[in-house]
Formats: sequence, structure tokens, C-alpha cells
Amino acid sequence: MAATTTTVDSAPLRSVFLGVDVGTGSARAGLFDENGKLLGSSSSPIQIWKDGDCVEQSSTDIWHAICAAVKSACSLANVAGKEVKGLGFAATCSLVAVDADGSPVTVSWSGDSRRNVIVWMDHRAVEQAERINSCNSPVLQYCGGSLSPEMEPPKLLWLKENLQESWSMVFRWMDLSDWLSYRYFKSARDDTRSLCTTVCKWTYLDMEACGWDDDFWEEIGLGDLVGRSVAFPGHPLGSGLTSAAAKELGLVSGIPVGTSLIDAHAGGLGVMESVPQLDSETKECDNEAICHRMVIICGTSTCHMAISRSKLFIPGVWGPFWSGTLLELHIQYLA
Repeated sequence: MAATTTTVDSAPLRSVFLGVDVGTGSARAGLFDENGKLLGSSSSPIQIWKDGDCVEQSSTDIWHAICAAVKSACSLANVAGKEVKGLGFAATCSLVAVDADGSPVTVSWSGDSRRNVIVWMDHRAVEQAERINSCNSPVLQYCGGSLSPEMEPPKLLWLKENLQESWSMVFRWMDLSDWLSYRYFKSARDDTRSLCTTVCKWTYLDMEACGWDDDFWEEIGLGDLVGRSVAFPGHPLGSGLTSAAAKELGLVSGIPVGTSLIDAHAGGLGVMESVPQLDSETKECDNEAICHRMVIICGTSTCHMAISRSKLFIPGVWGPFWSGTLLELHIQYLA
């Protein structure tokens, strides 16, 4: 029997990898070959509502923007959906609220059900953050001595105290990148979160420190939220992309979906890993080089990020966040 080669537009099928980055104002999709070469990219704008200290978005609108960006990137790069072999998400540390059916639950004074995402920059929970910080929990040393109102515990406490109807309706509270991964892979019962989002924004500590500090969550009045499982960034989730999501994205059902990253941390990972190898035979030398570099990640906000082997508790500096970006190393940053 003669050998045959499957082609797309007269070209052999390639192995292409899709990265989706959801920022504050747009969703971006990038397609890369096995060597990391960018084949094509595209972006689509995201709607945002601003009312004083409250800044909100719609998870439905974000998903539509992602679909538009992915399809446009594939078209521009002449990549067929069947060539995409894996998918990973990075997104802002915005808080998503959904009910048991996965439908949006409002986080807005307006009551608008579309507005189910508290954007990372939202500062409605300043008073809640101050109260949490007054408890002097050992947890606080892992974020420079005090929680920011941009982190998730103060926002959750604000919602519990101010939007009780929404609070009672919500089945899952998730960081945006975790919600994207959860919503579109094949395991409806598994809501595993990324170690990146949980250590940096939810006060998950590290494996040595036993992860969640139940006493802290009980003390601030959110003990019912403790107990979510976490996984290292890049860990494949469930059994891959759902058929419904694949159809909307123009991809193939079942391709691997990786545990997500915070958008700034994805940028930090790319820069940190660009450090030239000092000794190609020893990973320790590579890590040593990484630990002597600071990077600046710029976007709507700017982060100064650094990696260390050991825990460094520095007043005013977020971290140490264990394995938040690179496995078994601590990341710390000023935002």
C-alpha cells in the first residue's frame, strides 16, 4: 500500500500550540510551533464597566472575545483547528462568580447579571482588607505584611457582606484564568485551581506549610471557602477540551488544556527562562542564573518580579509565593 500524507492547503499537518492571554482590555491568542516560533496572533476587545472603585466585566463577553481572537489567529496563520495540539490560558487575577449551572451571578450593585467578574484593579474592598490585616495572621507575612484589596479574600468578604443574594447563589468563586480552564475542559466535577493563582491571590501557602491556613479563613469569616485542590501550572486538566468549547473555538475536542497562569507571571516565566544556560548539563546552574535576574512586566499595571531558592519575607513586597511560576522556586514582586 502506498504511503499517504495528510495535508491542509497542500501542506503537511503540523503540531501547533495555542496560548490565550486575557488582559484588562482585550483577549489575545497566539499560535506557536514546536520550536516556540510565533506563527500568528490576534486580539479582540473586552467590555469593561467602571463605577467609582468598582470595576467589572462579563465572563460571557470574555469568552466571546477569546473565540474571536483564536479564530482570527488561525486564519491569519493559515492553521487548521486539527493542527492545534494543546491549549493554555493566562489571565488577570479577576474574580469570577458562577452558579451551579455555570451561569453568571452578578457582583455588581447594578444587579446586571452580565457583570459577574470583579476586575483585578477593583478597590471596593479597602475596608475589608484593613480588617483582615488587623488580625495579624502569620499568613500575612507571605504578602509583604498585608493583603491588598486587589487580592481575593477582601473582595470575597465584601461580597458576602454587601451582596448577600449573589453570595447565596454562587456555586464557585474562581480566578479568571482558573475559570477558563475549568469551564472548557472535560471534567465537570473537578475545579482544580492553579498553584499560581492560589498562592499569589488566595493566600495558599505551599506544600511545606500545608497549603490552606484554615484558622486564617475562619478568623476572617470565610471558612466555608477552604478546601479547593490545586495543581502546578501546566498540569493537564481532566480529559481535554470539551466538544462544545472546541466547536466555538474551531478546534478539536479532547486536546490537552493546561493549568493556568496569572498573565503577568506568564510574562515573567518567558523572561526568566530566557536566561542563557551557564552549564547545559546541570539544572542547578540554570536556576542559579534565574535567581540573579529581576524582570519588569508591563501592561495596564507594572510588576517587578524576581525568583529565589529560599523564602524571603520583605515588608511591602508580595511573596514568597512557592512555585507560583517556576516549580520549587519562590517568586516575589512589587506591583
